[in-house]
Amino acid sequence: MPSDLPLYIGQLKRSPLGDLWVAVSERGLVAIEWDHAKDKFDAYLTQRLKRPCLLDARKTSIPLQQLNEYLRGRRTEFTIPIDWDSLRPFQREALKHVYAIPYGETRTYGEIAHAMKRPRAARAVGRANATNPMPLVIPCHRVIGMDGKLHGYGGGEGVKTKEWLLRMEGAVVV
Repeated sequence: MPSDLPLYIGQLKRSPLGDLWVAVSERGLVAIEWDHAKDKFDAYLTQRLKRPCLLDARKTSIPLQQLNEYLRGRRTEFTIPIDWDSLRPFQREALKHVYAIPYGETRTYGEIAHAMKRPRAARAVGRANATNPMPLVIPCHRVIGMDGKLHGYGGGEGVKTKEWLLRMEGAVVV
């Protein structure tokens, strides 16, 4: 990924889950973060992707609009492009499977590992989810434990946020 091309960032204020930041490249969505100050989000992106960041409401308007619609129950599917090149190969493979989980449904880490033809990789799938830089759009909240329970979530207020998202989608939550 060329380091001289900037990332464009924008903020969604006062969503049902608080303030959210997004970052997009020329290829698509790169990151979504909760409640960070702009300089902290810039530092995270610069360190992770080694690219300069520019505030650009125009380039981030569609992802922000779709996030807002989703969080207010008016969207069940995202149509924004994703820049998959920002992910490591295993993470990309796992998160593409997560991305395919339909609205209101869940899968276990083990089911995703099996779908990847890596039946012993459930923990690695969990790690890929834990480091998902685009939560909500890549719906890692739809991945649950083998016991059917909610385990870990890095966004918002953790498992409480994961539960809120699944209930909003109408998914059965144990």
